[in-house]
Amino acid sequence: MKYALIGCGRIAANHVKAVIHNSLDFVAACDLLPEAIENLLANHGLEKDETIARYTDYKRMLSEHPEIELAAIATDSGVHAEITLYCIDKGVNVIVEKPMAMTMEDAEEVIRRSQEKGVKVSVCHQNRFNLAVKEMRKALEDGRFGRISHGSVHVRWNRGKQYYDQALWRGKWASDGGCLFNQCIHGIDLLRWMMGDEVEEIYGVTKRQFHDYLECEDIGMAVVKFKNGAVGTIEGTVNVYPRNLEETLCLFGEKGTVKIGGTSTNNIDVWNFADESEEDSKNKGLQEQTSNVYGNGHTSLYADVIDAVNSGRSPYIDAVAGRNAVEMILAIYQSAATGMPVKLPLKDVASTDFEGRFD
Repeated sequence: MKYALIGCGRIAANHVKAVIHNSLDFVAACDLLPEAIENLLANHGLEKDETIARYTDYKRMLSEHPEIELAAIATDSGVHAEITLYCIDKGVNVIVEKPMAMTMEDAEEVIRRSQEKGVKVSVCHQNRFNLAVKEMRKALEDGRFGRISHGSVHVRWNRGKQYYDQALWRGKWASDGGCLFNQCIHGIDLLRWMMGDEVEEIYGVTKRQFHDYLECEDIGMAVVKFKNGAVGTIEGTVNVYPRNLEETLCLFGEKGTVKIGGTSTNNIDVWNFADESEEDSKNKGLQEQTSNVYGNGHTSLYADVIDAVNSGRSPYIDAVAGRNAVEMILAIYQSAATGMPVKLPLKDVASTDFEGRFD
């Protein structure tokens, strides 16, 4: 399958590893900075591969290479939707980094237009492929938890000025959002997915405590009421001293309790069920080694999308899943700004609606 990468920054290395592992035909790479392309390719021993075309304009790239079947978008968040929609209109299947959009209007349009054009769109909520997460999901689908009482996600990380200075788009309402959009969205995706997806109401609080050089929040908390009667809590922050502490996902049911921990929901810390068997022993203390906080899921996500394109089915993590995570965060922002709970579904809300909130 012929492939192109749009955006060669911090996360792009995971995409290139997935490309190599899945034996894609790497046709072209695009970035506004030519040196970013060269550095990325060099880090994977591809700097001398002249079959990989280099571009600074993705529209020109797609025009000159109509054979491209799959494009990954790993640019700054503010242009994810714009580029995704352009690829869809060109009939190119898409893997887009999170968040898939910064507005509800754009998120809904990606879903509508991809369905209309018959193009596959998958959003990089790759932690769904973590071994620990897959085991939790299997237990949930098998009914082992019984009725769910509540669940929680905690993203307790550290990001300092050096991190934000690496890219000017970070921490801005139009191009990034705050810690909920950038760091916590994976955990928010997992929580909503595990809790049944259908949300009734969200109450959120956001603050900018320590990062006064940002436009957006560095801590966000929320309580979520799900339509099935369960309750969820969310904590996301980049204020943990002196380094990343943990990303945890907990699920509490009448017949089971599971806590997934590690730096990126990659370990099983607690695995208790009423119907426990010897097979459960493999999950007690399960640890998946990862080289960074992005985990190992990109490779599995790519394999899934390739199969989805070839077989005609929907990707495991589709555009609706991406929209649901965006909706959760925008609802938290709206609740925090108004001081009131917000009912879902959410309409006509954008990250830029909150510009100046912390000024």
